[in-house]
Amino acid sequence: MMGLLSFIPDLKDVSRLKSEIEWYEADENRQLYLWRSEESTDIIAVVGVEISEEMVLLRHISINPSYRKEGISYQIINELEKKAPDKKIIGTLETAPIVAKWEQQRSE
Repeated sequence: MMGLLSFIPDLKDVSRLKSEIEWYEADENRQLYLWRSEESTDIIAVVGVEISEEMVLLRHISINPSYRKEGISYQIINELEKKAPDKKIIGTLETAPIVAKWEQQRSE
């Protein structure tokens, strides 16, 4: 998980990365989810979310570079939506473009 999170630019520093993981662990409304490849069962992505009564905030999404451009981010967001169907999925400054593309792709 730490390896995948380190692909996120502001989490490259190990101490920053550790404090971010501790931040997720400190509150039950914050979750880190791992995503496995269907073919190999290797963990290929990690997603960090913060869940409130009305929304799921996609804080982090990191996908192994070998698996990018395969639509995995959309699959992951689809699963988040299934997990919390009554909540709106929104993004941070970094993840909002991914969420916007997912919403656009979904409405086509």
